[in-house]
Amino acid sequence: MRNHRLMGIGYAVAVCLIMVAAFPPAVATGAEKLNYRLKWIFNTSVVGDLYADVGRKFAEAGLDVTVKPGGPERDAIKELELGQAQFGVASADQVIRAMAKGSPVVVIAQLFQINPLQWIYRKTDPPITRLEDLRGRTIGITYGGNDETIMRTLLAKAKLTEQDVRLFSVRYDYTPFYQKTVDIWPVYRNTQGIFIGQKMMEGGEPVQFFIPSDFGIQFVANSVVTLRQMAEERPETVRKFLSALLKGWEEALDPVKSDIVVQMLQEFDKDTSWTILAEQLEITRRLVKPESGMAIGIIDRDAWIQTEKIMYDQKQIVKPVHIETALMPGFAF
Repeated sequence: MRNHRLMGIGYAVAVCLIMVAAFPPAVATGAEKLNYRLKWIFNTSVVGDLYADVGRKFAEAGLDVTVKPGGPERDAIKELELGQAQFGVASADQVIRAMAKGSPVVVIAQLFQINPLQWIYRKTDPPITRLEDLRGRTIGITYGGNDETIMRTLLAKAKLTEQDVRLFSVRYDYTPFYQKTVDIWPVYRNTQGIFIGQKMMEGGEPVQFFIPSDFGIQFVANSVVTLRQMAEERPETVRKFLSALLKGWEEALDPVKSDIVVQMLQEFDKDTSWTILAEQLEITRRLVKPESGMAIGIIDRDAWIQTEKIMYDQKQIVKPVHIETALMPGFAF
């Protein structure tokens, strides 16, 4: 028993040494102080943001950045406007809605090239190879959420009405999907999709995913934002911040560093197993960098324009905001 305990202590010490070597502690300097508000809580979806901080990419750029978790009660754009943050993460719909209200928000990088919002369904069900295959299905949507906007656009593209499908109001409880009350359920592919998929697999029910982008619907997800005033008056700070941030994302998604990165994630997400975190990291890699040679942070202008059109068609904004005027890729590329 004593030997096993010592082995456990030895392992813990070894892990600590590895972490210290990989992420040496920051040294206090007169670095420029900045606040960076994320959209999501600390999990695998923000792995590059966390790595840029823990891996000292910000510090190496002469910046003292406080990375703050997001969540339903957090609004990065509002914090930019109030001067509580200099940079933030927001989805395209948040940016477009803010612009419709007169916000001077601008986009300096796009983190996810493929929207992680997808729908999960059983492999034993008929496959959805055409949008017309949605006919007759019970479809989970979050009323007022991105998934409602995306699904209504998909249905309109297929010329399907609400009489052709059954829309089911989604909450945080997945029971309706487990009990087959709902046929397809909205999930974030790199987080919920893994948890639910694993549980279904354990119950002998393998799953598959319905991916809107496969059917031509490019609805942009998380991107890095700041205010136009910040971009115009402090361009060097913006450039240094973004360069450090994207270096963090590049290293965090480097397969060679996977073990170190998962170890880092466990420090922020202690309730999730190593195996699940490793799978989340792999899927996040595919969503952020779908092609091996692709640079992280590229702004997909056409996808942004399509996202605005979708929101306008769905009457989420009363008039066009001309989102292309808020896209500023020059800070990264």
